[in-house]
Amino acid sequence: MRLNQILRCTASAAVVGAVAFGFAGIAAAQDQASSVDDIIVTAQKREQSLQDVPIVVTSLSAETLQDAGVRDIKDLQILTPGLTVTSTSSEASTTARIRGVGTVGDNPGLESSVGVVIDGVYRSRNSVGFGDLGEMERIEVLKGPQGTLFGKNTSAGVINIITAAPSFTPGYNAEFTAGNYGALGASGSVTGPINDEVAFRLYAGRRVRDGFNDVDRGDGQRAESDDGNQDFYTLRGQLLILPNDTSSIRIIADYSSRDEYCCAASQLRSGPTAAFINLLSDGNGVAPPAAGFAPLPFSRQTYSNRSTAQEIEDMGLSVEANIDLDWFGGSTLTSVTSWRDWSSDLAQDIDYTGADIAYRQNDGENGYGVETLTQEFRLAGATDKLDWLVGLFATDESVNRRDTFYLGTDYDAFISYLLTASFNASTAATPTPPGPIPLSPARIGCFTASPTSAAALGGCLYGAVPASGPGLGTGQAYRDVYSQGSRSVALFTNNTWHVTDQLDLTLGLRYTMDEKTLSGLQVNTNGNGTACARALGNAGVIGGALGAASVPGVLGALCLPFTNAAFNNRIVQDEFDDGELSGTVKASYRLNPELLGYVSYARGYKSFGFNLDRVQTGITPNASLFFPSESVDSYEAGVKMTLLNRTLLLNATYFDQTFENFQLNTFNGVGFTVEPVPELTSRGVDADMVWFSPVEGLSFSGGLTYTDAEYGEFGPADLLVPANFANASLLPGSRPSFAPKWSSTLSINFDRSIGNGLQFGVSLAGKYMTQYNTGSDLIPFKLQEGFGTVNGRISIGSEDERWTLEAWAQNLTDEEYIQVGFNGPLQGTAFQSTPQPGGTFYNGARDTQTYDAFLGAPRTYGATLRLKY
Repeated sequence: MRLNQILRCTASAAVVGAVAFGFAGIAAAQDQASSVDDIIVTAQKREQSLQDVPIVVTSLSAETLQDAGVRDIKDLQILTPGLTVTSTSSEASTTARIRGVGTVGDNPGLESSVGVVIDGVYRSRNSVGFGDLGEMERIEVLKGPQGTLFGKNTSAGVINIITAAPSFTPGYNAEFTAGNYGALGASGSVTGPINDEVAFRLYAGRRVRDGFNDVDRGDGQRAESDDGNQDFYTLRGQLLILPNDTSSIRIIADYSSRDEYCCAASQLRSGPTAAFINLLSDGNGVAPPAAGFAPLPFSRQTYSNRSTAQEIEDMGLSVEANIDLDWFGGSTLTSVTSWRDWSSDLAQDIDYTGADIAYRQNDGENGYGVETLTQEFRLAGATDKLDWLVGLFATDESVNRRDTFYLGTDYDAFISYLLTASFNASTAATPTPPGPIPLSPARIGCFTASPTSAAALGGCLYGAVPASGPGLGTGQAYRDVYSQGSRSVALFTNNTWHVTDQLDLTLGLRYTMDEKTLSGLQVNTNGNGTACARALGNAGVIGGALGAASVPGVLGALCLPFTNAAFNNRIVQDEFDDGELSGTVKASYRLNPELLGYVSYARGYKSFGFNLDRVQTGITPNASLFFPSESVDSYEAGVKMTLLNRTLLLNATYFDQTFENFQLNTFNGVGFTVEPVPELTSRGVDADMVWFSPVEGLSFSGGLTYTDAEYGEFGPADLLVPANFANASLLPGSRPSFAPKWSSTLSINFDRSIGNGLQFGVSLAGKYMTQYNTGSDLIPFKLQEGFGTVNGRISIGSEDERWTLEAWAQNLTDEEYIQVGFNGPLQGTAFQSTPQPGGTFYNGARDTQTYDAFLGAPRTYGATLRLKY
């Protein structure tokens, strides 16, 4: 049967996918599936039975995703053990991690360790692939490095999303949803033939919801009293063209828009700055500190006096063409061409308090965009002995970041307070103050008056002499722009030799050539930097009055990256190119129809890049923003078993991964630093089970991932910037963040006829993870204890699915957990040493940091009506 005949016959058929999710490797079976043989994947760019593929892959069908309430990549994690997905300062900062490895998504200069591919198109950032996925055929989660077949190389895995294609059989469906937190949603699609050669599919979706968190607005600049809402719409149009018996063309155009506000944060612990922040904000700045600065109770109360509005647009066009050829005994040429444009405009309350300290506005000067062109060619064929594939992939990408920073009306007073508190705690100041230094919002002027003297400075600090120098000011502090261009070309091949009926050998190779350029301009605005410059000029006087040991602290407070005169009108330029060989070697042996064993080696690679942020060491801007490529060597050994008349799937895989130059992106309280950690290992076991029970309509599935992840031992000399070791000193020999030792899933699905033309269904999907740290720096206060979440659904409808009504709940038990913990900006000091009870440390210092967190979603529930024809 030729290509267009196949497509005409299958376009309207039920898609083969999974019914439950995986025990770390597989997940589920397909719509109406009753046998393991029904689970089909395209992990090697050709349709294969899951049990024939020597890869750890979770395949999730449209029905499975619907039953678990999956609408975007973040929802996907409840179905996949070993996968975590988090978002932080905005929904544009999304990070996926597999087996404890991923790239923090707050910095657009970094590509993702876990790649996202949608309908054959590679998305270079997790945030670019985040959004309503519309009508899905299935999702495949491939674990471990994918260094051959999926667009750019990825070092930790791939999330491969396949959406529903046009059908030559007319049909439509509609969905209406209502839930708590004011949730309302509507979506629908229509598909059918335009003529004998062309079919179409149109989809539209709209969803709104109130925010999950309450907001105390403190100084009152903010309008919204809640945070973390949902307000977006998506449009997708497709054409399937069958011009003749040997070719097909699929064209997809999509557009989505989000107009939301996110993300305020709750306090995990309030440090000594809390009292003054509350004073600045009329008593409503942050949660009151617990006794002894102990952890605070879990609370959805957040503090934000400034807007967190975000606007995100995503649009694209792709064309996939397939042509059957008579070459080499029969082959198929595939071309995938895509253009995508993703942009964001983001506001942020930078201090995450009710005081007006620092903020960003969504005024067109803060956010980032990614525009990408890709072209892929593949030529694939098969003989009795060889499945072969060769290809070329090229991409041209432009990343543009606009970064601005505003000083609030409380900034001067807050920095003055930090300086005063530092002096009051100092025992090395010369001369010794006769008593506590009185607090003055204008205290900054003591260090910025010019000319001055040690005597005058001492009188200003310890007496009643008013300050005469300039303060740090209010309003816009800087306006930076960055442009990163990236061009990449790769040649690849993936071939499986059927040595015997039982033994297969696979060789995949890919050579990638990457070239990136960076240009940027950092500009201080409104005279910002004057106070820093004058303080630098007075360094000798400050040292004479307070002692040399006090100078770095004073200058550090007055010359933070956002007020540092050294950045004014600073041009940043850099370029780098490199070539890397990656790939895989696999051997699989089928002992009998029920048992397959395999071993594999894979080499993965994630490209170098540039840190698109203001980065300084001490008070000196870093000369270069470059960071090197990340690579991984991965070994796996697994077994796939199909038992009980092919109704029971049992799979298990041992993995051993070693990453070099792991790109660690860390927020240090004032900005992001990217530091390649010399070594990170991740070893463990993925196991999975699916059972189609003898009871009609009842199936079980479950998964388990055990991960033993660890950073190698390293010191300051092993880092690009040795001074960054202060923020990474807890890492050597420790378990990395988001790497729980155990991650498990379990689901029960029941769906069958109950007579009178009615169908009844029940579904429960749950996930449990043991404790893990949510901070890149592994500070103990950012630890998330072990927790579990459960999603559930009860449905009733007609057997022909003309209508279905369901009641659903996400996070049914209302589990309280944090997504990411982080240091409250400018709010204390986190000493990187081994903690003792009560928050003290071996070095005698005390951790005085305020810690904040972005929270996981609470319990949501509602009802959905689906109509189908």
